[in-house]
Amino acid sequence: MGKGRGWTWALWIVAAAVFVFLMAPILAVIPLSFNDSTFLTYPMTGFSLKWYREFFTSDHWLNASWNSAVIGVASTVLATGLGTLAALGLNEARFPAKRLVVGLLVSPMIVPAVIAAVGLYFFFAPLGLTGSYHGIILSHTMLATPFVVITVSATLQGFDMTLVRAAASLGAAPAAVFFRVVLPLILPGVASGALLAFATSLDEVVMILFLAGAEQRTLPREMFSGIRENISPTILAVATMLTLLSVFLLATLEVLRRRNERLRGAG
Repeated sequence: MGKGRGWTWALWIVAAAVFVFLMAPILAVIPLSFNDSTFLTYPMTGFSLKWYREFFTSDHWLNASWNSAVIGVASTVLATGLGTLAALGLNEARFPAKRLVVGLLVSPMIVPAVIAAVGLYFFFAPLGLTGSYHGIILSHTMLATPFVVITVSATLQGFDMTLVRAAASLGAAPAAVFFRVVLPLILPGVASGALLAFATSLDEVVMILFLAGAEQRTLPREMFSGIRENISPTILAVATMLTLLSVFLLATLEVLRRRNERLRGAG
């Protein structure tokens, strides 16, 4: 028992050290966003909310936030629909090239973002989609769809297809079967995929650098430009708010995961 407890304590210590190592940069950034000084230095000269006021009163920051929200929501809707349909189709499909199709669907998660951005640039340029919202939304949809495919596919592993056949045998139309039987049961996976898709779009900067014009600057693009051209503590205020948003999304994902486990247990 003593040896087992020793290994347990060692595991906890290693896990805590890794956690501190990963969180230290974030924990260092958050206090600086409340610093009164215009320089990013410790110790802090005073407490102030002026950098948050700068964000909420600056046209270019607010425009970037609006662009991020519009692009994120639009790409999330598209990715959620396409990813859910793809997962449903692949779950029931039986053909020799199924693994190849799955690999192609999740390849945007594996291919380096720079390579994907260059490829999309040369593909979109003749179509007039560079420097447009449509092109950016399509590129973010491509990056976000694999997350929906994976989460919905994982949810479908415990799905009882006899429910679908029973509903169809009772005369329900395919659309009614999907919305009244299938979707309620796989909703945690769909919602989790949608949250991951939105987070992917919100964090993306490489595609924006290659495909966006002056009117499609997003929050990550503004932060990237600010770091290169004019380091302002406003960037830290934006980073703090994005961190809090990420924590909220992760907490929501955990709630959905537990709800999915309860549904599986009940089934």
